[in-house]
Amino acid sequence: QVQLVESGGGLVQAGGSLRLSCVASGRSFSSYAMGWFRQAPGKEREFVATISWGVGITYYADSVKGRFTISRDNAKNTVYLQMISLKPDDTAEYYCAASGTFSSPTESSAYDYWGQGTQVTVAS
Repeated sequence: QVQLVESGGGLVQAGGSLRLSCVASGRSFSSYAMGWFRQAPGKEREFVATISWGVGITYYADSVKGRFTISRDNAKNTVYLQMISLKPDDTAEYYCAASGTFSSPTESSAYDYWGQGTQVTVAS
């Protein structure tokens, strides 16, 4: 079992930055791929970014490439999402997730554990 707790969300002006954190507890964090997803009101949950265990292979949604960076610190059992040049379209609840595989890292169904989410609101 893995418990995930996100933090770092908030209200920011367009063009601003935020860093989200997700702290994991439970079974070995370093053996899980970690992902960030988001869900805006009235929309489906969508993939944002993911990072594998080991060498830390990363994938990003096209909508966030060049603006968001995912990273992990295994010593702190934490995964981060650094977000810059934020846009109003980035407004959503952001969720951290853990997966025991890396076979379909952009699919929410591949993730076994989820956090409760942290709200990001970008004002225009």
